[in-house]
Amino acid sequence: MKLREIYNNNKTVISFEVFPQKDDEAKLLEEITILNKYNPAFISLTCGAGGKENKSFELLKDIQNLGINVMPHFTCITSSKKSVEEGLKEIENIGIENILALRGDIPENTELRHYDFNYANELVNYIKAKTNLSIGVAGYPEGHVESPDIKSDIINLKKKVEAGADAIFTQLFFDNNKFFEYVQLVRNEGINIPIIAGIMPIKSYKQIVKMTSLARVAIPENLQTKINKYKEDSKSMTELGIEYASKQCEELINNNVMGLHFFTLNKSYSTSQILNNIL
Repeated sequence: MKLREIYNNNKTVISFEVFPQKDDEAKLLEEITILNKYNPAFISLTCGAGGKENKSFELLKDIQNLGINVMPHFTCITSSKKSVEEGLKEIENIGIENILALRGDIPENTELRHYDFNYANELVNYIKAKTNLSIGVAGYPEGHVESPDIKSDIINLKKKVEAGADAIFTQLFFDNNKFFEYVQLVRNEGINIPIIAGIMPIKSYKQIVKMTSLARVAIPENLQTKINKYKEDSKSMTELGIEYASKQCEELINNNVMGLHFFTLNKSYSTSQILNNIL
C-alpha cells in the first residue's frame, strides 16, 4: 500500500524506523517482530542510494518476509544518478512501493561527494520521473539546522512537495506546540499532504546531548530539569522517556495527527511501552 493510500483515513497511523545492524541482524529482526504486534503501516529502513550497495538490500527483503510493508531511505548527496537508478530498480523488483527521499549529510571526505543531486527536491523529481513509487520527504518543525529560519525551510519543503512528495515525516521534537505551529505554517503555504510526527523516546543522557548538538531541537524547561536529574540513572531516564513520549503522543492524537513515526534506535522496549500506554 502506498503512502497516499496509507494516510487516506481518519485514524492515526503508526510506523517505525530502524537502521541496518551490522553486528546482529537476527537481533534486529527479533525487535521488529515485537514491534509488528502493533500492526504498523510500515517500517522504514535507513540506507543510502541503493540498498544493495550499502548492504541493506537483503535486510529490506528480510523485513518484507516478516509480512511487513517496508520503506527504504534514499540519500543523494553521495550518490550518482546511475547508482540511484540501479537502487530504484532493485526495490521496485521486490515489490516495494514507498521511499523516503533525503539529501543526506554532506560528507567531510569530499571524494565521496557526487554532484548529480544537490538537494532533496532534485532526488524527488528524479524518482517521480523514473518510477511509480510513493515518496516521503523530511520536514523540520524547528527548521533544518542549515536553514537560516523556518520560513526559508518551508520554502525548501514546498519545492520537495511540488516535485512529487506524498507525505512529510518530521524530525523529532519534544515541544508539541512547535509541531502544531509548524503544521499551520506549512498549510499556510498551500501544502496539503500528510504531515507525520517523528517521535524519539529519550533513552540516555548521551543520546539527548548528541541529538540536540546535531539538530535544531528545543527541550522544554520542565523536561530538561528531569533529564539533568536522571542523567546518571539509565533506568529512570528510560522511564522518563516513556512517560514523556506517551503524554506527547496522546496530545498529538487528540489533535488529529495523521501519523506517529517512532525512531526506535533498533530497540522495541520504549516504543512498545508507549504504545501500550496510548492504544
